[in-house]
Amino acid sequence: MNIKLVTVGKIKEKYLKLGIDEFTKRLSKYCKLEIVELNDEKAPENLSEKEMIMIKDKEGKKILSHVKDTTYAIALAIDGKNLSSEELADKLNNLSIMGKSNVTFIIGGSLGLSDEVLKRADFKLSFSKMTFPHQLMRLILLEQVYRSFRIIKGEPYHK
Repeated sequence: MNIKLVTVGKIKEKYLKLGIDEFTKRLSKYCKLEIVELNDEKAPENLSEKEMIMIKDKEGKKILSHVKDTTYAIALAIDGKNLSSEELADKLNNLSIMGKSNVTFIIGGSLGLSDEVLKRADFKLSFSKMTFPHQLMRLILLEQVYRSFRIIKGEPYHK
């Protein structure tokens, strides 16, 4: 399976980089992983609704330029569907069985994802109703994708 992660924002914290590097290394046994890290748009503190939409639209265009028409796109969205680890493993396994071997996960910037990106998504995934920093979400997502492959293969790790 080919997994692509398109994400907005740079990782600055060393502890997050170390975790991301570890799960990237672990995932290499199960899939071809590509991480596309896009620059976020500068956003002042007090944005109007119109300014927020404009920034999300700019980031959305950059995101969509890295999402092929043939890929199955999964957008991380707070209003998406909550899945257990087993359900995410089943979803990835079923996609593979159906011949959809190219999966792109999308993590937006601090303002979230544009409507255009959400419309393009084949599936919207939520990890929680809580808001997480997008840098931390990258680590959590990679861990869950790794856990999914371990579950699919029947290997110990899942508890």
